[in-house]
Amino acid sequence: MLYFAYGSNMLTERLRARVPSAAPVGTARLPGWTLRFHKRSQDGSGKCNVVEASDASATVHGVLFEFATDDLSALDDAEHRGHGYERRRVQPQTQDQTVEAFAYVAQPAYVDDALRPYDWYRTIVMAGAYQHTLPSQYRNGLEATHNYPDPGSDGASTGPSYARPVFCISGPTSNSKLDAKHERWRVKALRGGSGAKRRRRDVPSNLIDQYGHAHA
Repeated sequence: MLYFAYGSNMLTERLRARVPSAAPVGTARLPGWTLRFHKRSQDGSGKCNVVEASDASATVHGVLFEFATDDLSALDDAEHRGHGYERRRVQPQTQDQTVEAFAYVAQPAYVDDALRPYDWYRTIVMAGAYQHTLPSQYRNGLEATHNYPDPGSDGASTGPSYARPVFCISGPTSNSKLDAKHERWRVKALRGGSGAKRRRRDVPSNLIDQYGHAHA
């Protein structure tokens, strides 16, 4: 079973926290679709969604994962299937072929184009994009996405331990500049965007517990 992840689930550790059997297969793109951060989340911010585009040149880049069928219900629950997203069959293209997969697409009642993502959410999306080395122009577009601080964070400054490169993510990085940017987004993802002790449930607990940081 192939799953096309295009948002925060591109980050392998995040997806495995939800679906332990998830294994990345490779990157792919979804021609004729475009990425939006307009799916209304339970916290009131915008989360990722893909919509069919009138522009034939539009494309969404993402990551293909495979996982055990028994884990599908857990992923459905994590994505609030039926209460925000629906599962939809898509045909992403890898470097060699077109494959059958599924993706989560926002239900119309949960779409609001006025929404913007929280900074920490955009950061997790960026961490996944660098982890799997999505095209640089696409990453630049993600980085330019308008975002804002999570008002649910307590505003506390982060201590020195948060600066450690605890996101031990392996990825097909190919040069020192890309490695440096990759590392920057790793650390930001653990910090929770711009600093602040945000909602720790959105960071895989194993990436926090190794340094004794509590999570909700």
